[in-house]
Order: sequence, then structure tokens, then C-alpha cells
Amino acid sequence: MASKIESSDIEKNKFNFPYFSLLGVLLVVILFTVLWHPLNLDRTVYVPLTPQVETTVTDNINSPVVVGDGRIEVVGGKSKTDQITESSDVPEDEIVKDELDDIIEDKGNTVQYTVARGDTLHDILLRYNVNRRDVYQLTTNFKQLANLRIGQQISWTTDDSRNLQSFSWIISSNNIRIYEKSGNKFIESSETIEVVPKNVVIKGDIKTSFIADARKSGLTSSEIGIITRALQWRLDFRRLKVGDKFSVILSREVHGKRLANSQLIGVRIKNGSKDYYAILADDGKFYDINGGSLSQSFFRYPLAKQARVSSGFNPRRLNPVTGIVTPHNGVDFAVSRGTPVLSVGNGEVVIAKYSGSAGNYIAIRHGRQYMTTYMHLDKILVKPGQQVKQGDKIGLSGNTGRSTGPHLHFELHINNKPVNPLTASLPISEGLTGKSKKAFLSKVKDIRSQLNF
Repeated sequence: MASKIESSDIEKNKFNFPYFSLLGVLLVVILFTVLWHPLNLDRTVYVPLTPQVETTVTDNINSPVVVGDGRIEVVGGKSKTDQITESSDVPEDEIVKDELDDIIEDKGNTVQYTVARGDTLHDILLRYNVNRRDVYQLTTNFKQLANLRIGQQISWTTDDSRNLQSFSWIISSNNIRIYEKSGNKFIESSETIEVVPKNVVIKGDIKTSFIADARKSGLTSSEIGIITRALQWRLDFRRLKVGDKFSVILSREVHGKRLANSQLIGVRIKNGSKDYYAILADDGKFYDINGGSLSQSFFRYPLAKQARVSSGFNPRRLNPVTGIVTPHNGVDFAVSRGTPVLSVGNGEVVIAKYSGSAGNYIAIRHGRQYMTTYMHLDKILVKPGQQVKQGDKIGLSGNTGRSTGPHLHFELHINNKPVNPLTASLPISEGLTGKSKKAFLSKVKDIRSQLNF
């Protein structure tokens, strides 16, 4: 006999069957979706900043991009079809060097330097391109070298590869520390020869060029380099003409027949009807005859608004595609195409053209020791030979050359060596004040009288 089926059981079965089926389908769909699109944070992604423009971010993928007042969070994924590409920032055009560059770089391999306020031995030697390992070894093994004082004289000699051969520290006139390289180590010794500094006045006329005539008058290459660096922001030494004059006061120390050390006390250069002075103050820096600064200040950034650094300075960057160390000698700013690019300081435009993988490229010389470059520009607004001032608009950022997206590549070179523009020590334009200025002006009266022609 057939059993009786309650109506409530039929209603329960009709309800449970479609419920569990739907739940299972949803679970399968979720698992399929997750497995089909795995999360991978290594991807290079393109983030649109405006409806017309997009930029490439290859570093710090999960960091926010800052452009003006906007912020964008970047998250990426990677598939097998993605291809990692990197921009190249090596221009075809090199800066043409002249005789003054050789003097500034101390091509004679022997450098004399007066310690100034804020100096450390580590920073000084790296500024002159001395081998980084030698600098580390010297400053690590001889902790007393951290006690350099303002106004003290130091000198060093390198080989043609900038390896440090010897270093001298004149603590006082009769106390000299010498560090000479022997094998892979530096050996310390000292000299206690009594030396009396003697002031020397050297004068001359320009008949051919400043460097040639200064050497004929008895100035050494190192002394000429100190003079050109002291006045690099006020005077273009290439523009000195026949009939111009110079007068120099030096304090020299001679050990036997060898010139062991010299210090520039003051210099006056007459260019046409104008006089240019550089006088040494007690803080180890040079000022004009009124105590005004001879330095020029720099902007830290070449943009009017803050922008995120998408790729930082890295001289040992490993190219992820080739596996070869490819230096990144500047800083990349993640900015949209058409963003105004500003000169960080006063200077002369030496290159303004399309230059291979660097795209539209500008190089500006600031004085004799500093150079800035701006690459991948959409548009160039200056010409070679043009004088620009700090803050002048020189171009618009873009994506020209070998570049994966709109950005600005910015470099700073000191003594023809690329340095990190975000951390490098930059000159400060500050004049003397108060008691320091009063003492300096009193000193100037005597020095100025000796600089007469």
C-alpha cells in the first residue's frame, strides 16, 4: 500500500533544493574569478592623471602619486602578456668642456682646499670625485679626521682614476698630518716642521686668456681653480678681454723648496669698467667687499608644485629586463604632459634640442661647478646661449625620446659628476651680518689697498 505523503514535506523539499544549488554556483564563480586573476604587485601600470594624459609608475607601486593637489593610489597586477620597459636618459649630445673645466676639476690630480662652515671630509672628497671606497676607508679608520675646523687647509693627490694616493691635513703651522696609501691601506705620519706663512701679491694683465696669463704670473693651477670657484657666480672668465687686469693676495707656506700650501686671501679682477672682488672671511668663505654673498641659491625642485618622485637617484640601478647595472643619474617626477618646467638657478643654456633617447633635452650651466639637465620634454622654450634666471619657465614636461610615459627626468651635476638633486649640498646665498660683518669690513680695508693695480 502506498504510504501517505504529508504536504509539508513536499513544500520543504521544493524550498531546499534551489537554495543549495544557487549557493554552490556562487561559490564556483567566486573561486574561478580569484584563480583567473591572481594579484601580482610587480606590474608596471599606467595611471591616467587627466582625461588626455597618463603617466607611468615603476617604483613604490602601492605608494600614492602626488600631482599638484591630487593623490592617486596605485595597485597593479601582471599577466604573461605584460612587457616591462624602462626609459633611457642618456642624451646623444655631451657638454663640451673647455680649459676652465679642467682647472675646476683639478686635472693636475692635486687639490688644495680651505675648510668652510658645514664641511665634512666625506662630503668634500666626494664633491671632487675621489674614489668612494678610499673616502670610506680614510674617514672610518682615522676618526680624528672628523675634527676638521673652519679655515684649516687640506690637500690630497689622486691618480688618473681618482683613487686617493695621499691626504694632508694642516692642523697648525707646525703640525701636519699625512695619510699615504700603501697597498690597500692608508698609513698615518706627521710633520712638525716650523713653517711661517708668507703673504704674496701677484698681479697681471690679460693678454691671451685668464688661465694662460695667470700661470705666467706665477699662480698654480690649484690657485687658479680656487679663484674661478670663488667668483664663478659673478664673472664669466671666458669673457675677460685683452687689457683686463687681475690682482691676487695669497698666503703661502713653503717646506724646503716645495710649495706645501697656499690660501687665497683676496682677489680683484677688472673686467672693462667693472671690478669683481672675492675676500676670505673668518668662516672660510668668500664675500664681496661689502660682505655680500658670492654664492647663488638653488631651487631644490624644477617644478612650481610638488610632484611625486616615481624613480629616484640610483647609480647602481639593476635593469629588470637586461639584468645589467644601468645608472639612473637623476630623479623622475610623475607629472602630466605640459607641466611647466623651471630652471632651478641662474645660468646659461648650453644645450636645447632633441637628443636621442633623452628626447627634448635642456642642459644649463650654473657658474663653473654646477650643471642641471631636463629630459623627455614635450616642448623646449629656450635656446643655446640664452641666459636664464632662477624660476624661468624653460620647457614643458612630456614623453619624448625613449620613455614609457609622461614625466620629467631631472639631473644635477657638481664638478661634472651626477649627484642626488634631492639630498645634495647646495650653495646658500647668505651675506655676513652683525659682528661678523663688522670684523670682515675692517679686514677689507687693508686687503683692498694691496689689490690696487
